[in-house]
Amino acid sequence: MRASEERNEEAGLGRTVPLVEETAERFEAIVRNVEGVIRGNVLAVRYAVTCLVAGGHLLVEDVPGVGKTSLGKALAASIASRQRRIQFTSDLLPSDVTGVSIFDRDSGKFEFRPGPIFANIVLGDEINRTPPKTQSALLEAMEERQVTVEGNTYPLPDPFMVIATQNPHEHDGTYPLPNSQLDRFLMRIHLGYPDPAEEVGLLTTHATDDPLERLQPVASPEDVVAMAAAAAQVHCSPALRRYVVDIANASRSHPAIQLGMSPRATLSLQRAARAWALLHGRDFVTPDDVKALAEPVLGHRLELRAARSGGREQVAPVIAEVLSKVPVLDSPHTGL
Repeated sequence: MRASEERNEEAGLGRTVPLVEETAERFEAIVRNVEGVIRGNVLAVRYAVTCLVAGGHLLVEDVPGVGKTSLGKALAASIASRQRRIQFTSDLLPSDVTGVSIFDRDSGKFEFRPGPIFANIVLGDEINRTPPKTQSALLEAMEERQVTVEGNTYPLPDPFMVIATQNPHEHDGTYPLPNSQLDRFLMRIHLGYPDPAEEVGLLTTHATDDPLERLQPVASPEDVVAMAAAAAQVHCSPALRRYVVDIANASRSHPAIQLGMSPRATLSLQRAARAWALLHGRDFVTPDDVKALAEPVLGHRLELRAARSGGREQVAPVIAEVLSKVPVLDSPHTGL
């Protein structure tokens, strides 16, 4: 029996969740499925699936027309999930997101009509086009997986993921997300423009029909729940945890960073790294997993000083500087 299988049995995982190899295979199946729609963005697709398995929410920030909405739709279609789409506008009300109680004359009682937030995957288009009051309607849902309306609390389905999009280059009629809202997103990713060869292929595949219409599910919501349970059991050694904390402390003292990593950020980085390790066929986290997830997990959480502020282009090199200054401890997965 392989060592990974022995650890699965010791942790009680052998019968309740897929083994590491099976989870990695299912991950690859979902990635390949989504790639049929999102061409030339393998890393972005892998980040999105990792975010799903880690039980987090995803912010896709990029210019219009690069496939932000298609990514969310393709991911939802790949897991046979219940999905809903919300187009955020300036006149959208919180009740348009969470739902509302309506008086029923026949019963003489108020009945709750669930809003679009009650789905496995909620695609929020242009989230920064709605006022803060409506943005805040997502806070409880994203953090506690529940919605409270008129004093009554309603649980959200499992799995539950918000994939929100926003265009960073449009300022007229937009409401930038506050730090408290940004912090609810486990990861922020960017798609960018495809290379010429991929764009030629895009013209070919979209010439007659939409690939989304041909997409078939390759996993179920129950599969995602099992994958998330397995990810939560991935081993993170004390030395590796210390490495994550050292990164956090380095960010808090970096001269270009005004607001460094919070304890929630360290927890998020560990959670994402566990899912990343599992989805690459390992049941333990390495420093390379942490480094691979540092930018998408931390990029929207670090606040730069005025001299270095300027969006993602400025955040990425600062994160690289922080990582370069933190030594990797010997044998970070000692004890496996």
